[in-house]
Amino acid sequence: MEEFQLSWRARDGVCVVKPVGDLDIVTSRQLDDGLAQVRKTHKQIVLDLSAVDFMDTSSLAVIVGHWKSVEEAGGSLALAGARYQSTKSLWITGLADRIPLYKTLELAIDAAREPA
Repeated sequence: MEEFQLSWRARDGVCVVKPVGDLDIVTSRQLDDGLAQVRKTHKQIVLDLSAVDFMDTSSLAVIVGHWKSVEEAGGSLALAGARYQSTKSLWITGLADRIPLYKTLELAIDAAREPA
């Protein structure tokens, strides 16, 4: 079983957060802590989900909570590279129409850099 990893780096004025592995009840706390730390220094955040094979509702709740907080603070949080099965709950609840979703990391970074 692959060990969960979480990293982040600034790229073109946007902080890219990249989880690797499954996002579940066990790893959602690490995701929550990592996003909280990133939000202290960055307003534009892209969550690169291209290396996530599984995501449960506990992790989606973490993402939605941070998305709301970032938006309220005048920033943005977008998802990039997510597989449909990982974001299916977002589509079912209608949140996929509100949280920006991009097929690629490059598209998400370009959108985050554009003035609102």
